[in-house]
Amino acid sequence: MALPLRRSMEIFVKADEIKKLDAYFKRIFNPSMTVKARPRKDDSAEVYSGDEFLGVVFKDEEDGDLSYNFSMAILGEDL
Repeated sequence: MALPLRRSMEIFVKADEIKKLDAYFKRIFNPSMTVKARPRKDDSAEVYSGDEFLGVVFKDEEDGDLSYNFSMAILGEDL
């Protein structure tokens, strides 16, 4: 039985990429930021500042170009 086509097209964030993203966030934004693997998903990683969850980083490979997209929601009540 073949896997569904969608599964074969998924993009995974590997452990070595998480280490590089972690170093990048520490260097560019704040040393307290950390990037961690997600417990049940391997298509993205979680970003924290200390113990506070900030958002998710997704890997994007389109037309041979590699990039990472950081998505962060800001609740109105937090402003």
